[in-house]
Amino acid sequence: MYTHPKIDRFNEEVLSKYNIYNSVFITLPFDSIDNTGSLLPLFTDVCDSGFKKQQNPKEIVDFFIQKFLHDASETEKIDLLFRFIQYIERQIVLFDAIEDAAFSVVNNMDGRGSLRDIKEKSDAKVKEAELIEYLENFNVRTVLTAHPTQFYPGSVLGIINDLTNAIRNNSLLEIKQLLAQLGKTPFIQNEKPNPFDEAVSLIWYLENVFYETAGEIVHYLQKNIFHGKAIQNQIIKLGFWPGGDRDGNPFVTTDITLKVADRLRTSILKCYYIEMRSLKRKLTFFEVDILVSELENKLYRSVFYSKGEIFITLEEFVAKLNKIKTIIIERHQSLYLDELEALLIKVNLFGFHFASLDIRQNSRIHDSVFKDIFEFYLKSNSNVFPENYYDLTEEDKITVLSNIKGDLDSNDFENEITKSTIESIQIIKQIQENNGELGANRYIISNNESALNVMETFALFKLNNWDDLSVDIIPLFESVEDLQGAHDVMEKLYTNSTYASHLKNRNMKQTIMLGFSDGTKDGGYLMANWSIYKAKEKLTEMSRKYGIHVIFFDGRGGPPARGGGKTHKFYASLGPKIENNEIQVTVQGQTISSNFGTLDSCRYNLENLLSAGATNQVFSKEKNELSKKEKEVLDQLADLGYQKYLSFKNHPKFIPYLEQMSTLKYYAKTNIGSRPSKRSKSEHLDFADLRAIPFVGSWSQLKQNVPGFFGVGTALKHFEENGQWEDVQKLYDNSLFFKTLLENSMMSLAKSFFPLTAYMKNDPQFGEFWQIIYDEFLETKRLLLKIAGHNELMENYLDGKASIDIRERIVLPLLTIQQYALLRINELNKMENPNADLIKTYEKIVTRSLFGNTNASRNSA
Repeated sequence: MYTHPKIDRFNEEVLSKYNIYNSVFITLPFDSIDNTGSLLPLFTDVCDSGFKKQQNPKEIVDFFIQKFLHDASETEKIDLLFRFIQYIERQIVLFDAIEDAAFSVVNNMDGRGSLRDIKEKSDAKVKEAELIEYLENFNVRTVLTAHPTQFYPGSVLGIINDLTNAIRNNSLLEIKQLLAQLGKTPFIQNEKPNPFDEAVSLIWYLENVFYETAGEIVHYLQKNIFHGKAIQNQIIKLGFWPGGDRDGNPFVTTDITLKVADRLRTSILKCYYIEMRSLKRKLTFFEVDILVSELENKLYRSVFYSKGEIFITLEEFVAKLNKIKTIIIERHQSLYLDELEALLIKVNLFGFHFASLDIRQNSRIHDSVFKDIFEFYLKSNSNVFPENYYDLTEEDKITVLSNIKGDLDSNDFENEITKSTIESIQIIKQIQENNGELGANRYIISNNESALNVMETFALFKLNNWDDLSVDIIPLFESVEDLQGAHDVMEKLYTNSTYASHLKNRNMKQTIMLGFSDGTKDGGYLMANWSIYKAKEKLTEMSRKYGIHVIFFDGRGGPPARGGGKTHKFYASLGPKIENNEIQVTVQGQTISSNFGTLDSCRYNLENLLSAGATNQVFSKEKNELSKKEKEVLDQLADLGYQKYLSFKNHPKFIPYLEQMSTLKYYAKTNIGSRPSKRSKSEHLDFADLRAIPFVGSWSQLKQNVPGFFGVGTALKHFEENGQWEDVQKLYDNSLFFKTLLENSMMSLAKSFFPLTAYMKNDPQFGEFWQIIYDEFLETKRLLLKIAGHNELMENYLDGKASIDIRERIVLPLLTIQQYALLRINELNKMENPNADLIKTYEKIVTRSLFGNTNASRNSA
């Protein structure tokens, strides 16, 4: 049967439907003024032609107002701009819903990267036994984080979900009603969510998407590859950060953490209860019916009548389900066995924890907490620490920490951070008692710089009277310098007898987290990605030397600048020198809704991650190994890119440009996440305290996307000018890792639009700085097209390019309005008596347009 090319399917199922439904949408009146929808397409055309004529955003808006509003007052002008923002925000939602509805048609759900593809490959290459062995030991762990990279409130997410279903069913009346509802539903939250609110909104995805999809995937594998034999390995694990991630978030309290853990347990029990009710209608046989009723009743009481009590244990639940299974097989001809197996698989995957709640804190906080604890013991004349502890060498401190014990009481401390840090360790035990060990068994140290950071954290558990530690300590290496020294840090730990004994207790497994976002912020695109690759190789070698199974946990964001893009291709490209028995990755903001927001997209992306691991470990085991020469080329490219990025980052105008010309300071004004936009409370902007999300986001709002390409052009140009082009061309042609790296950079370029800020080149303070960015953009674009043999960016991903093009057209007026507002704020601030109220109004326009611009970027995930 002939299948239309992907771009044709996209044009038919997405583009044409968007044009139809958008024409309905823009005729809907949301208030007493009904001409907004008819004016918006005209404004989009004026923006388009204005930028082609090299006009600046102020000239474009002023021209439009003059032509279509005639003698409009400032208030009328501002009112129209706000109404345009209202419409554009909702056009983005409409496009999201249409893309989601068309997902299974545009993407071949059984094509390359699917489970079916894995099975067919294993059959064709006679590798089924190898594949089974691989799946018995391999895991994909998606860890949902509350990092604020999407600004839809829960009510809007609900509408997107309903709208997606209505579009899928071509129900025009329902679509029209939902579009009308969308027009009248507020898009902004009056108050910041607290971490529990964030947890509740993400648990919706666990209940409605991951529960069903993960179960179906493992069920498929059990039936088609394991030939019905029960899979003991979890294969798909879920992680969870809201309520557990304390790094830079003072609002994550002990109570919040416990509330989130309780909510996770209640949510999974509710899923089991709903499934048991459904089974009760089918399993109506003698003896079985009584067992089913008993389970249903106990689950019901644990969910709806409980104030924290659980009326059934996980062991009892599994035992009863297996008893029902035996009776069905032996006496009832295996009737409805498939449905029962599906539930047993989910119980094996999710237990009573649903997702593991990770606890995370910054090593700098640990430093101050540790000093507090040291002083407390010193005052109490205890001999837990030697008096000269802080004068000792790192080696001697580690010796002290290796033999430490204590029984801390958080009430003995006045400092709130010390109290909550001690409590965060104590409540892990409590969560494990209620939700099982997998409820919370990972403690992540961000900004980890040394073995001492790890041993101090380990000692905190020992000082809380925890002997047989059922928790993994996970260092997170983020900066380029820390990544380069990570293997030495781990060797110090592996050779420490106390820590080695702990690892033995944890099945000789060590999880290490690597941060893409902060790596890029610190060292630029090429250096960050190559540093992480090399760190993984060295850490693998070091871990294998000591018989440790190392597991890499990647802190990736949505856009390529934060480790996103075609993520599964990165995992498929890892060579045999990098341990890859687990793929662990953070998923956040628009990446959750775009990659895992529907049953189809979740299945597709989870299968792609599973397939990436299988490709690497089973089907292309030795293929992705980089040669010595290729590594030398990558070293040189990364270093050239790094030097270019460092000189740019150290430019005296770098911080002032972000503060004065971008939307950086407006991130703090958005009620989209519970976490502050920078780590310190200082008024002065310190680059080290700046979080990766507002940093990358600010460049994205400017449509300059610096972190996703800066330095790439300079590095490639060096090879071109020195007659070594063939070296990089061969690397691109032969290395999937390098090819994916550059393809993701192309995506960053495709989402850039320099005419928006071209007016800045004439700015007396920042003109030269803007030109540096633009020159690097042009050079990177020229050389990426050359190396790929393309005429335009992303021409090998035509559907992805089409999606970006449509979204960029939708937000073009929004970007223009945002820049117009920023220009007006600067104008007003230069006046002798600035109008404070008017400045506030324009600041509100900047913030509101920031929401829509970010939401429209979901295809960068």
